[in-house]
Amino acid sequence: MTPSQLRKDILGKRNNLTPQELKKKSSAVRDRLLAMDQVREKKNIFVYVSFRSEVMTFSLIEDLLRMDKTVTVPITRTADNRLDAIRITDLERDLVPGYCNIPEPTKQLCKQQLMSPQTIDTVLLPGSVFDERGGRFGYGGGYYDRFVSKIPHAARIGLAFDLQIVDKAPLQDHDELLDFVVTESRTIRGQR
Repeated sequence: MTPSQLRKDILGKRNNLTPQELKKKSSAVRDRLLAMDQVREKKNIFVYVSFRSEVMTFSLIEDLLRMDKTVTVPITRTADNRLDAIRITDLERDLVPGYCNIPEPTKQLCKQQLMSPQTIDTVLLPGSVFDERGGRFGYGGGYYDRFVSKIPHAARIGLAFDLQIVDKAPLQDHDELLDFVVTESRTIRGQR
């Protein structure tokens, strides 16, 4: 199966989750993640803002802020094919619909709170497909692969549902491996 076929198949399954299943499974992922040293013992956490049927991150972000973490979220710079890390302190005030209608930091915040990726301790990544080695397919744009390749010191943790895990995804050279993949039922140690 080609990467695009696999991505389409898995996303179709993920999109069939009911809102109740999505919330329950996301809560289990959050609880498992918050127990990890790579989150509990680190200060600067970069986390995607969930969209559609991704593992939901709004309550996770609120928890991280309550834990006094420095939370950064992505802003997509399509002209430059990159992500920037923007610090947020309040979900409702700091986010507006952005690229592909994904919630992103306000323009004013992007000017005031741009953070160096080198300050990030842990990166929480979305994706379409994950595997038992810590392999990850995003959505085809390569934004997260380029972002994490520049900060090799940061722990990389993918957030997924069990239905997104395959034995071995057909990774390409540019696909970056993760340190962990956290699902609602288990934590997979990657081979990075």
